[in-house]
Amino acid sequence: MKIDFPQVDLPLEILAWTDVTEDILNIYKQSSRLQACIIAVCTEGTMNASINLLDYEIRPNDLITLLPGTIIQFKNKTEKVRLCFAGFSSACVGRINLMKSIGGVYSKLMEQPIISLPDNIVSYLKQYVALLSQISCDKSFTVAPEMADISLQSILTTIRLIYREVPEKDDKTSRKKEICMRLIQAITEHYKEERRAQFYADLLGISLQHLSSTAKSVTGKSVLDTIAYVTIMDAKAKLKGTDMTIQEIAYSLNFPSASFFGKYFRRYVGVTPLEYRKQ
Repeated sequence: MKIDFPQVDLPLEILAWTDVTEDILNIYKQSSRLQACIIAVCTEGTMNASINLLDYEIRPNDLITLLPGTIIQFKNKTEKVRLCFAGFSSACVGRINLMKSIGGVYSKLMEQPIISLPDNIVSYLKQYVALLSQISCDKSFTVAPEMADISLQSILTTIRLIYREVPEKDDKTSRKKEICMRLIQAITEHYKEERRAQFYADLLGISLQHLSSTAKSVTGKSVLDTIAYVTIMDAKAKLKGTDMTIQEIAYSLNFPSASFFGKYFRRYVGVTPLEYRKQ
């Protein structure tokens, strides 16, 4: 069973802003799975984000490309953060051949969803986003589906050309990232039934020692901490987004009792489930 992250789509074919601040980013403080396609450029400040459960630092001039299906969570910032942003709804994404537009850089993009850009490219992207922002925010103007499709294809083609120039990471680093992505995928499918690290080592066909050292070097978390991270995200979503009782949430996550669930939750969050719900 896959984790039930809240699904996030856009209400319009195109939605763009030139000045996205923390107030809007707070929407993504809880982990969410995108249905839309989002492209953003950091213009000011530094912050941390989790993309497909791997941690990244976002800095000025960084390009962030989030394809549909991406699990995203924006975390703490170190200073005031501003982004320019262009998003395309799932309906728009569904009408184009996304893989054709991205071409042969898909694997590179998945491995490096955040890359740094030179000033001139950032300037071009900001101008393009500004145009999309004028169009999408003009209430007297309706964006036709054909226009949305062409805009998305245009920006994805630009990203493909940008990523063509991004150097491949060395094979050893890529192999470690691949193992971690497979681990995270496996955890999101089985975490309710299995929270033993050995289960995931066996599933991936590698030794527990190799899996543990790889996970630690790439994510900074142990295998057990990664399993707990996914479990706690699901618990937080249920606590904040549903009316389920603590006991119902505990049973839905396959804990033997509400008490056991409460101790597990407090160990990783620092407060009880009920205290977290009331925050």
